[in-house]
Amino acid sequence: MARRNVFWDERDMERDGERIYPSILAIGDSWFWYPFPGGSLISQLGKLVESKEHNILALGYNGAEAFDYVFGKYEKAVRRALQLYGDSLSAVFVSGGGNDFAGFNDLRPLLLRDCSKSKSAKACFNASPGGELPRLMEKIQNSYITLLGRILIHCHSPGFKRIFMHNYDYAIPSGIGVFGQQATWLKAALDDAKVPGEYQAACIRYVLDQFTLALEEIVQKNSDRVVLVNSNGTLTPSDWANELHPRQSGFKKIANERWKPALQQLGLAAA
Repeated sequence: MARRNVFWDERDMERDGERIYPSILAIGDSWFWYPFPGGSLISQLGKLVESKEHNILALGYNGAEAFDYVFGKYEKAVRRALQLYGDSLSAVFVSGGGNDFAGFNDLRPLLLRDCSKSKSAKACFNASPGGELPRLMEKIQNSYITLLGRILIHCHSPGFKRIFMHNYDYAIPSGIGVFGQQATWLKAALDDAKVPGEYQAACIRYVLDQFTLALEEIVQKNSDRVVLVNSNGTLTPSDWANELHPRQSGFKKIANERWKPALQQLGLAAA
């Protein structure tokens, strides 16, 4: 169910009758919880921090939105974990925001009613101030700011390094779902909005770039406490298992190429 140092359930944190305490909390969505062959990003990050004797406790679940960590279904679990373990944590990893715009019901409202005559990816969205896309990014950013504030209230020991956020990668609107079934995530929404085929991938890149900008604004104001692992542009088409999730090779590539240097710099992973 888990690597030796990664736990998705507190009840599993017992070894030979001895209680194990996490030194890293991983608050996340399916990129931390992906249950299919190859595992998730957190499985790969567990390998990186294992040599430094870190144990990871994962919170959240598949489908979690950034809002859920601070105002929704996972708020109590996050608060409780921070109260219990905050003083002894070395880091907190956060994966959130992708589900806020990745499903049909999330992405479709961001797009214009009919994009068939649009001449660019940006033109397919109401990206003007007050438009649907800027409002969503503001909501995600506010959820992150609230979450980071709660983390920092509890994690103020000398051994606490940073909060690590990430921005996924440029997903491909292929229409491929889990186990090759038809997806109802990206391409379905783009097709419904009549986005021309040549702009569909660019539309997803545009949304993810806006998401990255929202996270970068947070880092600019909290650079001594927060790190953004920018993993955009890491994966090739063959690294994706479906529209939203990489294969094991993809998660491993992102962990080793993008997360590892950041973890090494702060002594959380071996050189």
